[in-house]
Amino acid sequence: MKSLILEKDSVHKWYSILTMIYVGTDHRGYELKEKMAKKLTDWGYDYIDMSEKKVEGDDYADVAIRVAEKVAGGKDRGILICGSGGGVCITANKVTGVRAGLAFDEKQVRKMREDDNINLLCLSADWVSESRNMGLVKTFLETIFGSEERQIRRIKKIEKYESNQC
Repeated sequence: MKSLILEKDSVHKWYSILTMIYVGTDHRGYELKEKMAKKLTDWGYDYIDMSEKKVEGDDYADVAIRVAEKVAGGKDRGILICGSGGGVCITANKVTGVRAGLAFDEKQVRKMREDDNINLLCLSADWVSESRNMGLVKTFLETIFGSEERQIRRIKKIEKYESNQC
C-alpha cells in the first residue's frame, strides 16, 4: 500500500475534497455542537448535522448509531458529543467499520489518527472545555493516518475480527 504524502498546507484542501464530516450530539452537547459547527464552517469544512433538535431526554445512542453508520468503512469522518463522551463512543464502536476514540488531549487525538486511524472522534461536553474540544476537533481533522505496515496490520486484525463476528 502506498502512503499519500502531503505538505501540511495541502492537508485541508485534500481532506475537503475527499471527505464529509458527520456530526451529532444529544441534548447535553447541543451548545458545543452548535459552536463546533460554526468553527467547521470557518475552517472551510463541509459537514452534515445528524442531530435532532435540542430535546431533553433524547438518547445519545440514537444519534451515535446514525453518525457511525455514515462513517463505517468509508473515507468520511464523524464527530459525536455527549455529556461524558463515553456513551457515544461505546455505541459508535458497536457499528462494524467504526474506529471511535474518546479524546481529552490533542496529543492523544494525533496518535489515535496516526496509529489507529480513528474515523470518529467522541467528545465530552461536560468534562472538557469548549476551547480544548475545538483543538481536539482541529487535530482530528488535520492529522493523517501513518500508513506504516504495523499500523495497517493492526487495523486488519480488527477488521478480520469484525467480519468473523457478523
